[in-house]
Amino acid sequence: MPSIVNLCRELRQLETPAEKILWFHLRNRKLFDHKFLRQYPVCVDSLFGRRLYYIPDFYCHKAKLVIEADGPIHNFKKEYDKNRDQVLQALGLRILRFKNEHIINDTQDVLNTIYRVLSEN
Repeated sequence: MPSIVNLCRELRQLETPAEKILWFHLRNRKLFDHKFLRQYPVCVDSLFGRRLYYIPDFYCHKAKLVIEADGPIHNFKKEYDKNRDQVLQALGLRILRFKNEHIINDTQDVLNTIYRVLSEN
């Protein structure tokens, strides 16, 4: 099994068009001077003593914000996403989910939503 670091690297190389667009606007502190990381592993200790990793598409530690770009695959994993969001929220993280089509077709609306959330902190 590949290491979590290698998996994150691979996911970054396989970015979707929506992730590429969003990353262009989030990288290098372009949005409200907040640093975002792509495909950054968040570790959670399970009740069974195992470490679990969740890899959000985008993560801002300062704002405790996770941003997900949801493609068609997410239509088939709604229960997983719901559970994952609950675990991340229990860590004090806020989750924003955007459909890929929304990111591609209305980037400014997506950025405005993220900006609003960042300005609340």
